[in-house]
Amino acid sequence: MGTKQAQICAAQQACFLLRAALLSVLLCSPQHVLSESDEVVLTEWEIWKSSHGISYNELDDMQRRAIWEDNNQIIEDHNQGFLMGRRSFTMAMNKYGDLTRQEYQVLQGAMINAQFVQRGREVSARRLRYNAKKSDAWSVDYRNQGYVTEVKDQGYCGSCWAFSTTGAIEGQLYKKTGQLVSLSEQNLVDCSKPYGTHGCNGAWMANAYDYVVNNGLQATDSYPYTSVDTQPCFYDSRLAVAHIRDYRFIPQGDEQALADAVATIGPITVAVDADHSSFLFYSSGIYDEPNCNPNHLSHAVLLVGYGSEEGQDYWLIKNSWGSSWGEGGYMRMIRDGRNSCGIASYALYPIL
Repeated sequence: MGTKQAQICAAQQACFLLRAALLSVLLCSPQHVLSESDEVVLTEWEIWKSSHGISYNELDDMQRRAIWEDNNQIIEDHNQGFLMGRRSFTMAMNKYGDLTRQEYQVLQGAMINAQFVQRGREVSARRLRYNAKKSDAWSVDYRNQGYVTEVKDQGYCGSCWAFSTTGAIEGQLYKKTGQLVSLSEQNLVDCSKPYGTHGCNGAWMANAYDYVVNNGLQATDSYPYTSVDTQPCFYDSRLAVAHIRDYRFIPQGDEQALADAVATIGPITVAVDADHSSFLFYSSGIYDEPNCNPNHLSHAVLLVGYGSEEGQDYWLIKNSWGSSWGEGGYMRMIRDGRNSCGIASYALYPIL
């Protein structure tokens, strides 16, 4: 072999060894090298933050991204089950994607132990059934009848109880006067604490009704929502637009009585077990969560109707998490007589 050929051979061998060494570093180094899928997730994370106007410092960003990625995986796994026909509803990433479990519980309002909570007077299930038979309504949707205001957003405050309360009173006010007026949740958040409510930390809706019985309620226009519970009460009785005489509970756990009340009375204040990622990221379809506990009520919503799709009965629920959540701010929940998620465990309505 000539000198020149020997030099070329040595150079090729050196290049081979260098490539092998670099490959070894890439494969064995403890430093994380972004894969293509990591880059895609990073991009999705950045897009999600940007779309919701969110930014974090470097440490918080890492922690929040990890939560978001876990939730994103749960959503993807669930939707695979939906595509394969195992689930009846879809999930989607939303503005709550990086919430910790504790933060989500605050958002719900954290009501629990429905079987031990104090209840008021109950309406007669027999009377409800008698009245409902006359109407014979196979489906009800009070949105189409003018009873329901726009979807509202409670923000990062556990004030769902106030929205559930105002929604039922708004419906009864419309039924009586023909005028649909948005009532003030902030009025309840600020002023009903002496009646047993806890502002952004949750409440039972009967306590909110007690306040309205004794005081009345202003409109949202004159008492706007702030999503905080640190300000004093600004209630002015001269500006009150809603008054109620009393309220009644639906017999506990009785879905037939609840349906009869919806059909003959109007939107109903209810509480449900929402303490599941499937609820937080619900997107569309008929919600059916097998792990729901009818005695673990964590979130207040407004029941505005019921119906049936392809042989499956459902309840129609108005939430207070904005119109980007669920089906335009609404959820259809399975109605099968098993008191799913406790929808009939704590249900009541106002009497004007």
